[in-house]
Amino acid sequence: MSLKETQQQTRQIINNPHLNYRQRMYYLAAQAESLLEPPPVSESVKQAMEQQVICDMREGAAPYRPRYLLPDYPKAIQQGSKYLELEAPQNLAEALNFLMILYTHTPSITGYPVYLGDLDKVLEPFAENVSDEDLSRQLRLFWQMIDRVLPDAFVHTNLGPEESRIGRIIFQLERQLNQAVPNITLKVDPDITPDSFLEEAVKTVFAVAKPHFVNHPMMCADLGEKYGVVSCYNSLKAGGGSHTLVRLNLKEAVNQHQGDTSSFLNETLEKYVRLTLELMEARIRYLVEESRFFEHNFLAQEGLVSLDRFSAMFGIYGLAEAVKLLMEAQGSSAKYGHDAEANQLSYQITDRIAALLKEIPLPYCEGNGGFAFLHSQSGIDLDLDVTAGTRIPIGEEPELYEHIFAVAPHHHKFSSGVSDIFHFDDTVKRNPQAVVDVIKGGLAQGMRDFTFNIASNDFIRITGYLVRKSDIAQLEKESSRYNSTVLGAGSEKNQGMTKRNLKRVMSHEQTPRLS
Repeated sequence: MSLKETQQQTRQIINNPHLNYRQRMYYLAAQAESLLEPPPVSESVKQAMEQQVICDMREGAAPYRPRYLLPDYPKAIQQGSKYLELEAPQNLAEALNFLMILYTHTPSITGYPVYLGDLDKVLEPFAENVSDEDLSRQLRLFWQMIDRVLPDAFVHTNLGPEESRIGRIIFQLERQLNQAVPNITLKVDPDITPDSFLEEAVKTVFAVAKPHFVNHPMMCADLGEKYGVVSCYNSLKAGGGSHTLVRLNLKEAVNQHQGDTSSFLNETLEKYVRLTLELMEARIRYLVEESRFFEHNFLAQEGLVSLDRFSAMFGIYGLAEAVKLLMEAQGSSAKYGHDAEANQLSYQITDRIAALLKEIPLPYCEGNGGFAFLHSQSGIDLDLDVTAGTRIPIGEEPELYEHIFAVAPHHHKFSSGVSDIFHFDDTVKRNPQAVVDVIKGGLAQGMRDFTFNIASNDFIRITGYLVRKSDIAQLEKESSRYNSTVLGAGSEKNQGMTKRNLKRVMSHEQTPRLS
């Protein structure tokens, strides 16, 4: 890019009426970084990126912070912070103040923290001698502060699997405040999480399209007890994180393929997996060895993140289109999500990728035994005619139970995150217990993470994050204080998130038992 072109783009950012002050600073920083040469990779990787087979998720030319950081908040609360000149908090007000200050100093790819911790566990000890009224009042102010100070829908907190006073009050506040931030995941363990608490969460989904529901036993088996779900629905080790997220476009991989399905599985996939990993390694080495984040940042110096709990995320998307193209090449019209033959091919593709990732090591990825995590990537606003992750295309989703049975066999392979979204009609509000049954049944069938959306409310579940329809409408006239509104508007325009097929749930007594 010439100097004149760079200056022109910079001026467009500065003069953009749809960006507020902080958003302009963010884009100007990205513009400055784009002037640098990215970490060197082979010509084959560059060609695959030009062909849109490999996508670097617009992470920038010079990685200077991990994409996702999950600080050890319990440790921080216990020891205080020398860098921030904060003593360990002794009461609820001090704990809330401590956390908010720490959040504002926690980086990520978005410029905001993607992980607020397991807030019920972090705060419960400070709530023991606080009345329900005072607890609700203090949490309400804290919740409003999170939304106003960290206005990005990738900011994410976790609750559960145990029921707690903190968790119940947070769900109540969510239904009252109708905020897009923070995103929430409820960890669900059928042996621990009571139906009454699940029902509180379901009623919150009816109002604000959150929380996600994650399979806690599956997550613990893959990552250990100390894990967090962050950003969209990305699951990683707490006290660690992910250096980078690079994704492989399976649709374009098929378009570049010459040969039958067998050669795609055994040759073409391996080629592109290796090239994607090469790009990931280049980015990881730059972060650790050149910008040296883990030597300089106070989170690492104070033991709140540790390099040995980090790995990297290998994302895939466009599975549905890849299956369609391969089936058509065989003269078949079988569709993923509807036909056993197509479903089986989809499982073969993800099985093959998962197996390859276990064979090819990456540096500084001890958080996953020296290998990348497999991730079902949720898509970005610029994606056209390609489906997120391992999802069934929008508008082609089958009925609820057929949908679950089709996608569930993928979920156990994606230890760093996979999610499906079910779009319910308004009648479901009369049957919260029936939805509880669906959640428990879906987890029993092997679902790792999923959530719901209600057709009539103001929230759109974009991929793993939320935007408000009213904010998108406002964006045509003025800037939005949420960074994620711009991304959500692009995704809604290009992918039509509101056009997901509606699901209908029968009464609790009529709901089939998936388990």
